[in-house]
Amino acid sequence: MAVKDMRAATAGTDPEVACPIGPVVDIVFSRWTTPILWSLHTHGRQRFVELERRIARITPKVLTQRLRQLERDGLVVRTYHPEVPPRVEYEISELGRSLGPLFAHLAEWSADNLEKVEQSRHDYDADSA
Repeated sequence: MAVKDMRAATAGTDPEVACPIGPVVDIVFSRWTTPILWSLHTHGRQRFVELERRIARITPKVLTQRLRQLERDGLVVRTYHPEVPPRVEYEISELGRSLGPLFAHLAEWSADNLEKVEQSRHDYDADSA
């Protein structure tokens, strides 16, 4: 379907219907979700403190909230070990791992294009001034 036909077909519809990837973007690309998933994918199973150290600017409260949401969404598995003291570990789930190719593609796009984006921003700002 041509772009013009797609726009006509989705005009006046619910934004989630017009853009079927919107819900995925909301789940996966929130402020802290991507760094958490990236860290778990790259470094494997981790304790809370390890994640907190690797994602330096995240607060413990936000990390807790995001981990709970990711567990709820099925992207992260939380394992509780009833030891003294108790130990909790987090790891990326199979569903979360299935996002790997998407992240790899985005990392490639980033490497190829972020410099162009920065140049475009610089040019735009210079023209606006």
